[in-house]
Amino acid sequence: MVFFRSVSLLSKLRSRVVQQPSLNNSVRWLQIQTSSDLDLHSQLKELIPEQQERLKKLKSEHGKVQLGNITVDMVLGGMRGMTGLLWETSLLDPDEGIRFRSLSIPECQKVLPSAKPGGEPLPEGLLWLLLTGKVPSKEQVDALSKELQSRASVPEYVYKAIDALPVAAHPMTQFATGVMALQVQSEFQKAYEKGIPKSKFWEPTYEDCLNLIARVPVVASYIYRRIYKDGQIIPMDHSLDYGGNFSHMLGFDSPKMQELMRLYITIHTDHEGGNVSAHTGHLVASALSDPYLSFAAALNGLAGPLHGLANQEVLLWIKSVVDECGENTTTEQLKDYIWKTLNSGKVVPGFGHGVLRKTDPRYMCQREFALKHLPDDPLFQLVSKLFEVVPPILTELGKVKNPWPNVDAHSGVLLNHFGLTEARYYTVLFGVSRSMGICSQLIWDRALGLPLERPKSVTMEWLENYCKKAA
Repeated sequence: MVFFRSVSLLSKLRSRVVQQPSLNNSVRWLQIQTSSDLDLHSQLKELIPEQQERLKKLKSEHGKVQLGNITVDMVLGGMRGMTGLLWETSLLDPDEGIRFRSLSIPECQKVLPSAKPGGEPLPEGLLWLLLTGKVPSKEQVDALSKELQSRASVPEYVYKAIDALPVAAHPMTQFATGVMALQVQSEFQKAYEKGIPKSKFWEPTYEDCLNLIARVPVVASYIYRRIYKDGQIIPMDHSLDYGGNFSHMLGFDSPKMQELMRLYITIHTDHEGGNVSAHTGHLVASALSDPYLSFAAALNGLAGPLHGLANQEVLLWIKSVVDECGENTTTEQLKDYIWKTLNSGKVVPGFGHGVLRKTDPRYMCQREFALKHLPDDPLFQLVSKLFEVVPPILTELGKVKNPWPNVDAHSGVLLNHFGLTEARYYTVLFGVSRSMGICSQLIWDRALGLPLERPKSVTMEWLENYCKKAA
């Protein structure tokens, strides 16, 4: 694993090393015990110059190195497999799954601070990891949690903008509207209009991003209560952490539901830069649009049924299985229903992935959560049967590169078990989570001075002529 080194000699002299859990029991994490170390902004101010030099050296020494060949299939197939983005906060391996700053999900579950012993990671801890590359202490996470609470005030006009929409409007429409209304207070826009050196772009971006991350659970819970609970709003509980508070504001105070929300937010934060929402946020931000505009654009991509909306589709499809076959469906009935779905020209939602070629680790950690907390839930047992039945059928079909379940195959069943049964709302939860990943990378985009994204496009005629010449 590669972690950033502190560039401050003073910090090194005033630091001490403490043992943290590790898979190989030999890793010691540097925990700087100064008051400034509890401040995330101070940490980034030390890290950024080093990473700027690292990028400069990479460009000057290796800028002409070829990363591979582009094929016509890639051009026509949605740029699948093209290496074309710098995304520091996470990396997705087809066989291994996601790593956040070199840490797998099981490793994050072991080393990131939790709300209780043996509990799920606190999302604030993953946010710290994404931004700094360091595993935070519990004290650092608690300080960040309080800072996010201090930033969570939402102006009244944001609620009025949402209220101008019909209650029946899709929750993602209302959510994107709320984020756009928050844009009025953009610190980056104000600083850019006044004039600010490019080297300092990251600082107002940091302010916007932390404000945005802090406020989206408040906006999202307002939308949930507006649509499904007759507008009875639940205020923030300042004794709770980010995930626990979001669960509380939605109206779910069960300790198990709060633990699920911590896990859900953590594993949905980031999935490298090529997925629709992450790429859209990065693309729009490359035009120096502020974080609110960039994240609102990302939400509109997340709302598509081939991306974030899939978690809604999975639960609706599972419930359609129950409606037709009953909760105690046999394996043969399940196979028949799956073939019926496929033969009608539809897909089995929750299976397959654009990059992964094995079962999604995010699916597996949710499965472990279910085995621990709700092993007898009928819908969870049905999901377990689908895990056994669907992949062989998709393999037999011969058209699917990855027949294994992804993150969406499981999340809806867990939420449904604890009472959050409104499937149309699930993508909003995904959006709240994704704010941490997109905003973390956006801060580094600004810090590293990444340029306007502008790939080259060609016509079919150009491709035909090129291929004739190549032949």
